[in-house]
Amino acid sequence: MADTKAFDSAVEVLSEDIRTVLKNLPESRKQTLQEIRIRSGKPVALSDGVTTMFADGEGKILYSMSDRALTASQRSLYDTFRRLCDYSVYSRQDEIRNGFITVRGGHRVGLCGTAACENGRITTLNDISSMNVRIARQVFGVSEELIGHLYPLEGGILIAGVPSSGKTTLLRDLARSLSLGIGCHIMRTAVIDERGELSGTYAGTAYNDMGLSDVLNGYPKGEGIMHAIRAMSPQVIICDELGTEEDCRAVAQGCHAGAAVIASIHAASYEELLCRRQARALLQTGAFATVVMLESSNHPCKIAKYISTHKE
Repeated sequence: MADTKAFDSAVEVLSEDIRTVLKNLPESRKQTLQEIRIRSGKPVALSDGVTTMFADGEGKILYSMSDRALTASQRSLYDTFRRLCDYSVYSRQDEIRNGFITVRGGHRVGLCGTAACENGRITTLNDISSMNVRIARQVFGVSEELIGHLYPLEGGILIAGVPSSGKTTLLRDLARSLSLGIGCHIMRTAVIDERGELSGTYAGTAYNDMGLSDVLNGYPKGEGIMHAIRAMSPQVIICDELGTEEDCRAVAQGCHAGAAVIASIHAASYEELLCRRQARALLQTGAFATVVMLESSNHPCKIAKYISTHKE
């Protein structure tokens, strides 16, 4: 059975009033929750990837809106935001302008507010109005089936699925397993962790077990892939959420350098994947021999099917 360590560390960033209530949630709920959404003047919403629920002031679960539901005040958001930034908002401006902050434990907190723009680009967010705490969980062994099916690797792997289907969790366990030789020979593995979500890196320390992977934290994916190729001679490069033209170019170069690229992309089906221009461009690089479709948010990390991209 899963433990509550991930949940317990995630709620530490919240304001005292919200944190105190959520610590009283049933242990079984703490083990399965994936998101905590806080909106000014609205009930705190909890999600396990399927069901949205709430909590009363004593930590009892409510399955519908109620006057008894714990409500976030503007003060709660302000206090939480300051905690997220370690009481130094200026030091986290690069993350804030990108709309999220990664905190100790690898949890990612999405931010909404009023954007301040200059020359058409966001420079910062003011008046934070809502936050979404995505609870990062390590699940050991979820890559076992995939490695057993596709090892030895004959090319890259593109993992596709809807939000909360387990793409990041699966990539995290793949990095650990491939780099340690679990179910395979030890492979030199580089992880391009642009948002710090895979490794859970905070203040230079990776809080998730990445095995013997070389972690390039905070690198834009394109630059990170090229840096890894030049400096680390990886056999495998792992990164999350591809999609830009620069990503396509870097993936192609990684393939030409002999590294197998394993990455994720949002798509509910293979047909949807093929309808997206950037996804087609990624497949046309020839870097991905297999597309792995994940089941759904109801069954995180469950593989629905393997699709070979090799033409007969």
